[in-house]
Amino acid sequence: MWRCLVCCSNQQDCKGGVEENPAVFCNHHRQQNHMLHEGEASWEEEELLEEVSRGLIDREEQLFSRGLSSEDEEQLQKDFNSLKKQLCLVVENIFTSSSSRQLDTLRSAVVSIQQQEAQDQRWAGRPDDRRPTWRPLKCVSSHNALLQSIVESRLREAAEDESSGGGELSSAVKRQVYRMGRRVEDDLLLVVRTVQDCYPSEMDILNICARLYHQWFSAQLMEIVASGLNVDDCSYVLFMVNHHYPDSLLKHTELHGKMNSSCVSSLLLQDHLQQLEDQYLSYKEDKVKIWLNKILKTEEESWLKNKEPEIIDSYFYSPLAVDAIQVIDSFLTEFGCVIRDQSKTQRITAHLESFLSSYEKSFEAFVRGDHGNHGNVASVVKAQLVCEQQLRDYITESTVCVCEQQRRRCLNSLTALRDYGYRYFTCPLHVHLKVCYSKLWTPVWLDGSLVVDSLLDTLSDQLMALTDLKPACRKSLLSVLHQDVVLRYLKRVMKITKKSREQQVGGAQQMNEDAQKINNFFEEMGCSESLWLCDALCCVAEVLRLQDPHSVHLEVIALARKFPDLSDDHVSALLSVKNGLSAGNIRSIRRSVKENRPPTNHSPPFFSRIHLKQIDKFKHHARMFAR
Repeated sequence: MWRCLVCCSNQQDCKGGVEENPAVFCNHHRQQNHMLHEGEASWEEEELLEEVSRGLIDREEQLFSRGLSSEDEEQLQKDFNSLKKQLCLVVENIFTSSSSRQLDTLRSAVVSIQQQEAQDQRWAGRPDDRRPTWRPLKCVSSHNALLQSIVESRLREAAEDESSGGGELSSAVKRQVYRMGRRVEDDLLLVVRTVQDCYPSEMDILNICARLYHQWFSAQLMEIVASGLNVDDCSYVLFMVNHHYPDSLLKHTELHGKMNSSCVSSLLLQDHLQQLEDQYLSYKEDKVKIWLNKILKTEEESWLKNKEPEIIDSYFYSPLAVDAIQVIDSFLTEFGCVIRDQSKTQRITAHLESFLSSYEKSFEAFVRGDHGNHGNVASVVKAQLVCEQQLRDYITESTVCVCEQQRRRCLNSLTALRDYGYRYFTCPLHVHLKVCYSKLWTPVWLDGSLVVDSLLDTLSDQLMALTDLKPACRKSLLSVLHQDVVLRYLKRVMKITKKSREQQVGGAQQMNEDAQKINNFFEEMGCSESLWLCDALCCVAEVLRLQDPHSVHLEVIALARKFPDLSDDHVSALLSVKNGLSAGNIRSIRRSVKENRPPTNHSPPFFSRIHLKQIDKFKHHARMFAR
């Protein structure tokens, strides 16, 4: 359409005889371009920019092809200069043009700039004396330089403009950074929504503006950083540089994917960024350490003052875990918005690791009585078992960013604390276990005396003291106690050697009955996760019941496949109970167990927790048979 308009204009010029007389041609175009000398033109006149530009190019071609007087050359140069000024006036309003007429005028100005750039290329390479003195006109370079000036001016104005938002922010630095960031976003969106349509794709106006805004915003931020920042302002600048600018502003749905990588790099140089992050992290590390130490100290003081923990929902509770988690979470949440490299969170979570280690040691010292005897130990242990579970859930199940080594060390500290708390309640029960289990393999036990019933009655009485322990923690403690009861039972069974056929069969029957009683007891207590322990006792009982070597062979292999942590030492100890197996039988069973052991162990550890003091004797005994 623009070509048609230019052609029509040229045809009208020809019909008027302008082309026949160069002087008349010049006078005609001087009148046509009189608007260029009259200051700021109206929008109706500016719509003619591309026609004026085309007309000037035609005059330039005519005059230089036929020769021109110095007067004509001087006038044409003035007209070109006036055109450039008029183009600048239009471009200066690039971010304030909103009406369709203003945008049409901008579009016309851009066409004019392209026309003049193409004419510059046409004259390029010719000797100076054979081309116009005003060539190259460099309209594109002037356009870009003007844009740079506009961008700088708009960002400078935005930083100082109190009416542009951010008034609720607490410092001048924050308000300044906010306003500049807001101006960058608003102007780039304006370019995408309206201005971009006025430019051809080859001019890439969006990337030009994005680069200019990025460069100037970056320069301003570096000046701000160089002036020195307090921690609060440092945090806000990092938020803008590491989070809001790259993740929100540049990834706005209307901007994302439309800008070159050079326009989306970091606003700060790596050295400046590292300096700010170190300042921020050092301060936050100190704060985390202070708060965590305060939490632990408050808890310790409560213990030593003989205070009972508060009771919530009928069980003892301590706020230690919740307070510690809130401290870490609040710092990590802020960290995620301020620091780009999330691996640096380890500088914060390292203090959680240190806190848990100190917490474990302090708890053990209190329970041991290092600070004297206190009447609140039982209730404190119950409350801390709740804390341990909360902290464990936080570390294992949440999205808290800790490296695997830190996670493992944190869990190790918590496991040590939990086990020490469990032992506080289970150790007194071990006396009863020892007395009851001393009767295993005795005639009383083999005759069906209620040995295990007596034990379970005692356990029931003792466990009444755990009703004010949080149900989830009580369930976990009962699971540990269940394993302890079964492990000590089997340890006693495997300590005895060379039982007769009748004793083995009678013992196996009694073991099956005991296994069922123990299982029923803990199931009634609400402990369902450790019911598999009954299977362990019954499998061992089956090995004792069977007398045929081949059947024993197959049963021991089945036991080893079900419980892969059944070691060669355990096999030797178990087979030492049986009488009538030859050296070849024992050697064959041990070899088969080794060959048929599954490559991976998905079962919970069981036999590996049975440590026999006489194990060396059993090994020697089995090896003597194997020779």
